Amino acid sequence: MSEQIQVSAQTRADVGKGASRRLRRQNKVPGVIYGADNDAQSLTLDKFELAKAVELEAFFSQVLSVVIDGGAAQSAVVRDIQRHPATEAVMHIDFLRVSADRPVDVHVPLHFVNEEACTGVKIGGGSLIHNITEVVVSGLPKDLPEFIEVDVLELDLGDSIHLSGLKLPEGVVIPELQHGPDHDLLVVSVQAPRGSQSDEESEEGGEEAGGDAESSDS
Repeated sequence: MSEQIQVSAQTRADVGKGASRRLRRQNKVPGVIYGADNDAQSLTLDKFELAKAVELEAFFSQVLSVVIDGGAAQSAVVRDIQRHPATEAVMHIDFLRVSADRPVDVHVPLHFVNEEACTGVKIGGGSLIHNITEVVVSGLPKDLPEFIEVDVLELDLGDSIHLSGLKLPEGVVIPELQHGPDHDLLVVSVQAPRGSQSDEESEEGGEEAGGDAESSDS
């Protein structure tokens, strides 16, 4: 795990849409931190410092150190972030305080490795199809991974990996899988090239089915 990311913020008493607009004109970003059985606090963050932090992939998947008014750091994760529809600039950010002894849900990115060496791509001429690029995991803050590695080296044409096939750190689970097998979502698959034997077999199967239908009608 990399060094914990620190975010500096100041408390603010002036709230509301008008106050938020004034803050943005001053290159500030409004935010809030809540949770862990403590009162919510309205915050102000520096626009440029926050922009640098947001560029880090781990900013969204790891427990952050939020320092408010220069006081003691509070452990938190990003719970919601609002961006400008055109510029993608952060307009508002929500932090959720976390406790070391309580599981927390976070979005973790998937890192696909050995894509070019994948059997179905390199030998079979197929294409890798990424169905999802991140997954929600749950675990104690100390156990949360920055990312989950997905090795596609041995995938052949028609092979795939689902959520249940992901390798997770000890103590970390995927909440989606607790809802039953129908929630075992497809993560990545190798699609056969168009015009391949599998496509031809599929077309032949369709023609045979059509022929049987015609015979039954006669």
